[in-house]
Amino acid sequence: MGKLDGKVAFITGAARGQGRSHAVRLAQEGADIIAIDIAGPVETVPYPGATPDDLAETVRQVEALDRRIVATKADVRDAAALKAAVDDGVAQLGRLDIVLANAGISTPASTLEMDEEVWQTMIDVNLTGVWKTLKASVPHIIAGGRGGAVVITSSLAAIYANPNTAHYSAAKAGLVMLSKVLAKELGPQSIRVNTVHPTTVATDMILNDATYRLFRPDLEQPTRADFEQAALTLNKLPIPAIESEDISNAILYLVSDDGRYVTGTTHIVDAGGQL
Repeated sequence: MGKLDGKVAFITGAARGQGRSHAVRLAQEGADIIAIDIAGPVETVPYPGATPDDLAETVRQVEALDRRIVATKADVRDAAALKAAVDDGVAQLGRLDIVLANAGISTPASTLEMDEEVWQTMIDVNLTGVWKTLKASVPHIIAGGRGGAVVITSSLAAIYANPNTAHYSAAKAGLVMLSKVLAKELGPQSIRVNTVHPTTVATDMILNDATYRLFRPDLEQPTRADFEQAALTLNKLPIPAIESEDISNAILYLVSDDGRYVTGTTHIVDAGGQL
């Protein structure tokens, strides 16, 4: 018996990193999965995007657990594509109980020097894309009449400021109040809404040259080891970054009966980074 037997979860940004980890972890507990990812490049983003092969690997890993998965290539900025993907997934899997609004990007840039497109793309993906995700998916939970859970991936950056992240931090902070308002609106339907706030997570969004340069502007060509040396200063626990599984386990708590009375909270997994 799993903690999520018979339930269906919709996950954005599921091709790799945290999204894939969430899909696998929830599948381990019995959930079937509706997964989307842009599975391609995003303008302004300085690191390679996920690929269709990455999304196919998520499908493989979920199916290896004997769970069903409906995976679609879709951009969270495209409301029609989101709705079509969720509607199709619910038609195939029969219900929706959980939404994980996980998709996001990182584009480090100086606040007053960043290009307008860099700002706008960040807001469109990391903030408006979440609202579009919720608008496309949560009505299915309401229609089920069984209650459910929503977890929005925010960040420690919504709580603790770092240079060159104004657009990212503004988007992630906006998600907090989006979540709290939605928690009030959906509480009477027994639908819980929370945000999760990771510190640095060892995924492709972080492990790339742009992030290395952000953390080590003193070096011309910083390496991962150089980045990790600097990242150690962010966390009070002696680690440079946490793993995707650490966030997946926190999300499992929030969406399962273990967290059945937890709603409207900012759930922080930061290795002491806020202290």
